[in-house]
Amino acid sequence: MARSVIFLANPASGRGRAVLAAEEAAAIVRARGIQARVLAGTSVPDAQAALADLIHEQNPAAVIACGGDGTVHMALQAVAGTSIALGILPVGTGNDNAGALGVPSNPHEAAALIAEFVNHDSAYVVDAGRATAAGESRWFLGVLSSGFDSSVNARANDMSWPSGRARYVAAILGELRVFRAVPYRLTLDAGLPTERIIEKPGMLLAVANGPRYGGGMKVAPEAKMNDGLLDLTFLDELKTSTFLRVFPSVYAGTHVRRPEVHQYQARTVYIEAPQQTAYADGELVRPLPVDVEIVPSALRVLTRPVG
Repeated sequence: MARSVIFLANPASGRGRAVLAAEEAAAIVRARGIQARVLAGTSVPDAQAALADLIHEQNPAAVIACGGDGTVHMALQAVAGTSIALGILPVGTGNDNAGALGVPSNPHEAAALIAEFVNHDSAYVVDAGRATAAGESRWFLGVLSSGFDSSVNARANDMSWPSGRARYVAAILGELRVFRAVPYRLTLDAGLPTERIIEKPGMLLAVANGPRYGGGMKVAPEAKMNDGLLDLTFLDELKTSTFLRVFPSVYAGTHVRRPEVHQYQARTVYIEAPQQTAYADGELVRPLPVDVEIVPSALRVLTRPVG
C-alpha cells in the first residue's frame, strides 16, 4: 500500500505562492509513488479541524507545512508527540524554523527530499517546546517570547505593509516609542536540584528550542533542537538609546556578548509578568503566566540531521 502525505497550505503565505507550491510539490511526490492530498484552509480553525479529520481518515506518514513559520506552527499542533513526521515547504515570508533545520529554500528541492525521506521512512528526531496556561497546551518548534518582541509581533501582525523582514523592522521602530521594561519573575527547573528564581525588570525574554525568529534574528544562536534543553535569552532594562544600539546586533547573534544580555538553560521555566502576552513561532499563545517545558524527541522532521 502506498504511503501518503498531506500538504497543509496557507493561502496567505508567501503572497499566495503557498497553494501553488503545494500543488507542484504534491505532483513531485506522486511521481515517486506517494499519495498526496493538498489542504488549503480558509481560516486557522477550519484548517486545523480539516487536518485532524484527514489525519484520522488517512493516517499519513507526514504532514507537510507549506508556508512560513505560522503554517509550521499549525501543522506542529497535529503531529508533535505522534509518529507522524513533519515536512516543510518554506514558501512564507518568514522561514526561520525551516532555515534552522536545513530545509532547502527551493520548494522543488524540498519536495524531492520529502519524497526521499517518506519512501525510506527516515526522519530527523528533534525536541519541541510546550507552553501550558489555564489548562491548555501549545507546542512550538522555534522560540516563545514575551516583552518587547511579543509587542512587536502583535504590532507586525496588525500591519498589511511592508512584508517579510521589513514589516518586522517597521514594527520595531513603532514599538520603541511606547515600550517600557517589564517586571519579570522566572522560575527555572522548578522542583529540580537546578531550580533557580530570577526576578528583575527586563526588555524581553526569549525561550528557545531553535536559534532564530522574526525573519532572521538569531536570538539564541547556540540553541540546538536536539539537546533536551531550553535556551533563555533575557535583556535587562535599558534606555531607548542603548536599546537602539543593542537590538540590531540580534541579526548577527552578537548581542549575546553584551553585559545587558543574559543566557540560561533549563528544562522548564514558569514565566510571570503583568499585562504581558506570550507568542510562539510568531503566533499568539496567551497572556502570562505560562509554564514552558522542553519535550525531548517529540517530533520527527523530514530533513537531514543538522550539525
